[in-house]
Amino acid sequence: MSQLSRALGFWSALGIVVAFAVFTVCFVAIPLTAPFYGWTDLTAYLVHRRAHGQVFQHAAMLAMLLFGPLVVILLGSIYDYAREELRPLARISVCCGTIFAALTGSNYFVQLTTVRLGIARGEVQGLEQVVQANPLSALSAVNMLGWTLFFGLASLFTAPLFSGGRRERIIRCAFLANGLCCLLGGVGYLLEIVPLDFLTLDLGMGGAVLVAAVALCVLFRHPARATAGPATAVARLGAG
Repeated sequence: MSQLSRALGFWSALGIVVAFAVFTVCFVAIPLTAPFYGWTDLTAYLVHRRAHGQVFQHAAMLAMLLFGPLVVILLGSIYDYAREELRPLARISVCCGTIFAALTGSNYFVQLTTVRLGIARGEVQGLEQVVQANPLSALSAVNMLGWTLFFGLASLFTAPLFSGGRRERIIRCAFLANGLCCLLGGVGYLLEIVPLDFLTLDLGMGGAVLVAAVALCVLFRHPARATAGPATAVARLGAG
């Protein structure tokens, strides 16, 4: 790997850790600063928003808006890291990750612009189909398509690129777990199984992504140690 590719991999992985940390803080702060809200209709949603504000919701959305491009940059660095014979898998991963970033980024950008400004100006006609709080809105479905199918596929195609040492095994297992959680979360969304969505997308995916990102920070920060596998060990033994 080139020094630039390692630097991009390290900083994008670190950015992902920070983005998820911000999202987690906001996720915890939201129920602590406002009563629980379950979608009924747009009128009730507007009353709730105007009464309690959306500072933490907007901060969480901004963090996830930045998360998508960081994933694409990270997958690009992983492509450079991958062995030549495995780069077709890495290429597919980058493509799926790019689609994921486009789909989820579109949703969060609309929430932060169209929805926020429309409510502020009182122009709310038609917002039911773009408000993320509405689980049956068209944009919520687009967002879930990105998080479940395309992020899941990107993770599953990334996992086989890592093998060898303990660090690589951790990364591989984390990507496998994330891929499975994303796809199962998609099943939960299609079948309206809320507990399955919570376990896979809110808990499972978040944990797996954090583990993978932290391990990748170390991998790209210490490339010589990270790439020292059995062949290196044999060479050292022979030299001794």
